[in-house]
Amino acid sequence: MTSRVGPRAASINGNNFKPRERVVPQYQMSASLKSEVQKLNLVHLLIWLLVAAQMTVSHLDLVSHDTVSMPYQWEYPYLLSLLPLLCSSLSLPNNNISYLVLSMLSAGLFSVTPLIYGGMEMFPVAQQLYRHGKAYRFIFGFSAVTVTYLVMVVAIQVHAWQLYYMKKLLDSWFNATQEKKKK
Repeated sequence: MTSRVGPRAASINGNNFKPRERVVPQYQMSASLKSEVQKLNLVHLLIWLLVAAQMTVSHLDLVSHDTVSMPYQWEYPYLLSLLPLLCSSLSLPNNNISYLVLSMLSAGLFSVTPLIYGGMEMFPVAQQLYRHGKAYRFIFGFSAVTVTYLVMVVAIQVHAWQLYYMKKLLDSWFNATQEKKKK
């Protein structure tokens, strides 16, 4: 009400700006972390599409195996890394902590673990390529082990940053829910 005479509400006297300043950075941090996670989800999707395209092309014999080699064993379980990507995407709009935790756990299982296994699986082939200069699998004329290791290095970095930002986001959301419970 706009009464010129009478008591003024205590909440609008100008002395309560400190709590409002404390809340705003929390939401800014959440928004910036969500943005970073979305960017990394997009890169993860592109890597997943590369792996899926290579597997599809090689299994359907769309091109010769001299052009695109058969996939390594680690690439099959890596296709399940779409699950953490979907959980992460579902958690962001509504700040859903359960989906974010599920995404973090499944990222370790379906994204990072196949990459570690793949690094060990391809190590003897990479060693042979380095020592003797002989490659038996090729992707568009390049050594398949070299191309795959490059993709793996990028993928490990993407997944590590995803896990880091999701952990920071989880901490931010968890602190916000704890503050609400205290009130």
